[in-house]
Amino acid sequence: MKILYLTTVLPSQRKTGGEIASQCFIDALKQGGHKVLVLGYRRQGDVVLNPVPDEMPVGYRFIETYKSKFYPLLWMGLSLITKLPYSSAKYYSQNYIRKVTTLLNSYNYNIIILDHAQMGWLLPLINNKLPFIFIAHNIERDIYQEQLTTTSSKVWKQIYKREAKLIQVMEDCLAKNAREVWTFTDHDASYFSTINQATRVFHLPSSVVNLENPIVSKTCDISIIGSWTWKANMLGLKWFFQAVYPHLPTDLSIYVAGKGAEWLQGQYSNVKYCGFVPDAQEFMAQARVIAIPSISGGGIQIKTLDAIATGTSIVATPTAMRGISEYPSSSIKVTENPKDFAHNLVELLKGKVGQIFDKENSQELLPLNLAWSYNRREKFFADVAYALRLNS
Repeated sequence: MKILYLTTVLPSQRKTGGEIASQCFIDALKQGGHKVLVLGYRRQGDVVLNPVPDEMPVGYRFIETYKSKFYPLLWMGLSLITKLPYSSAKYYSQNYIRKVTTLLNSYNYNIIILDHAQMGWLLPLINNKLPFIFIAHNIERDIYQEQLTTTSSKVWKQIYKREAKLIQVMEDCLAKNAREVWTFTDHDASYFSTINQATRVFHLPSSVVNLENPIVSKTCDISIIGSWTWKANMLGLKWFFQAVYPHLPTDLSIYVAGKGAEWLQGQYSNVKYCGFVPDAQEFMAQARVIAIPSISGGGIQIKTLDAIATGTSIVATPTAMRGISEYPSSSIKVTENPKDFAHNLVELLKGKVGQIFDKENSQELLPLNLAWSYNRREKFFADVAYALRLNS
């Protein structure tokens, strides 16, 4: 099949969980022998030395709000004029519309995949022309409603209220008109199946199948990694330091990686902020225990999948484990109570919970966890191939 894949940011560089998830689907489609053209924006400032042949850039966009200068004001203005959600307005452009129109008029595609609810403004261009599949990364409405309840600012409450209302209309309309809706969790599938019975759940794979260097020296006691520019992730990081950290011994070393948490620098004597790290898997493998303190957000967390695959012990919240029902359980402890979260971290470091802790590495867990990761990936590819056969 010839597939036109319409998304927000070209995902091949895999800089965020959303991009990794999108690329998982693209890889699975190619694995199934389908020809895929991916249309989207490049991140402003990115230098691409080896462009991916089947990616077509629409232009450049600031993606992370904290480095977008005055653009958020322009996007908000465009949002008000077009009556689009703010999160959609930042991706709206006449250039994108022209490229989609040209491609549909010039080439014979079999199906369109519309990736992310924020791209719902493309629906009038594609509806009734070709069948399309809607990939819903989250229930977007729920994310903004959650942020609405956590902010104390009256201005932000109005912004989040408007965003939740408009994005719900957009994602529900996409679900209603799509041939199928593809989701990442049973929770999300339950919601969208009330709108479109042709809703599927795909269990995203970890990006870790083999570790290049499986024997990694442990450099810290606890590691935390995430894209802290996303507010839902930042809420979890702040919860960890406000609610969990006070219950931890001060002699434990804690490393935090990921863009957007510069405020941590110099705040705690035993905490090192590493910023962006080029190899997330290696960073996680260097920790004796990984903490995943997510308390907000939707969909599935790629970093949780990757953390499991490294064979490192994990303490996570139920939110961090959403959409992951089967996993090697001996090395993972789940709790949302701050005291219990801290207690589990300490006990895992002592080697008293579920396993004999090896100070230098966790080799006894690695084969089992890598096998879990491999099998999950193979099933994901098979599920995508099966779904496409039914839509051919």
